[in-house]
Amino acid sequence: MADAVANSKLAQIIDTVKALTVMELSDLVHALEKEFGVSAAAVAVAAPGGGGAAAAAEAEPTVFKVTLTAGGPNKIQVIKAIREITGLGLADAKAFVEGAPKMVKDGLEKGPAEELAKKIKETGAEVKVEGA
Repeated sequence: MADAVANSKLAQIIDTVKALTVMELSDLVHALEKEFGVSAAAVAVAAPGGGGAAAAAEAEPTVFKVTLTAGGPNKIQVIKAIREITGLGLADAKAFVEGAPKMVKDGLEKGPAEELAKKIKETGAEVKVEGA
């Protein structure tokens, strides 16, 4: 009987997670990391034999995230850019910029991540691109 209850709860959680947007999922991950003091980063496992190619592949990330680190002096321009990028409303975009550092987008390839960072930097904001 306990398994049925646990499975029912898990099924409800999975259904709820399926309905979330990418931004909501990102916020959920960050909230869970903060709540439980853990990191959702993948754990690297060393391959037997210590192959040099595997170590080189791990050193260079293929997925990147763009983080707004500071709004800068032209906050109105930054808010406009954040609204355009994220689809947030005016009040939410303003709170986003004022609450920096905040992750703008995650799961991007290097080129698109750098283009996005450039677009935000052009508004006078400070942005960081790092491997996710």
